[in-house]
Amino acid sequence: MSYDNVCKILAEKYPTDFARWLLAVEPRSIEVLKTELSIEPIRADSLTFLQTENRILHIEFQTITRSKTPISFRMLDYSVRLIRQYKVPVTQVIIFLQQTNDEIAFTEEYRCETTTHRYRVLRMWEQDSVQFLNNPALLPLAPLTQTNSPQRLLSQVAQSVARISDRETRQNIAAYTGILAGLKFEKNLIRQFLSEDVMQESVIYQDILQKGEQKGELRFCLSLLDERFGEIDSSIIERVQVFNKEQLEALGRALFRMSSIADLVTWLDEQESN
Repeated sequence: MSYDNVCKILAEKYPTDFARWLLAVEPRSIEVLKTELSIEPIRADSLTFLQTENRILHIEFQTITRSKTPISFRMLDYSVRLIRQYKVPVTQVIIFLQQTNDEIAFTEEYRCETTTHRYRVLRMWEQDSVQFLNNPALLPLAPLTQTNSPQRLLSQVAQSVARISDRETRQNIAAYTGILAGLKFEKNLIRQFLSEDVMQESVIYQDILQKGEQKGELRFCLSLLDERFGEIDSSIIERVQVFNKEQLEALGRALFRMSSIADLVTWLDEQESN
């Protein structure tokens, strides 16, 4: 399950609420930007352009602290590309979702011999729950906030979800909340306070589950391709990345009948022509 994707959905669905929280401003208009930046394809979790303040809010949601390219360097890279492309100031915030003692979660700059680049870091486990409990857009993050009593916090979260009058919104917020709560609490404890039936009725919840399964299938297929053929051209990988779950399963089965890259390309051509 991609917890980062749930947060990205929230930031794109409720950009004004995230801007109020992170920038302490009241934007009159706001635009959610594409998350692919120029030069080489590089994706950020959430890019929010505040037109009235002439500023970009770049939010990165992180479940883990370690990555192939260090987070601090990525923030510098994103900032340079954004400023080059949009020519406005950029405010960057990394939101760490899962509690950790790793120093990366407590680092707010990239530093090398010639450059120092600063950004903000928020650790959800240090945040006061009040502002999250009182705002449906931020409510799914509430289970990750500071607490001395998990049961009391989840009870407050459940009460806040129940107060949402619109049925579809209530279902979706319950689904987001239940998923993110899984980063911190056992499933049985979550089920005591958040109705699994309500979450499963949510179309968004089903979509997230399906995307999570598809992402797992993609990783598995790419691993099989690497094991069978070694390094593969990026153009082939791009063709595989757009496959749905059924196509990825079919590719996994077909790989056992392939003996060369040429066989793979022929198979891909056939799939795209159907």
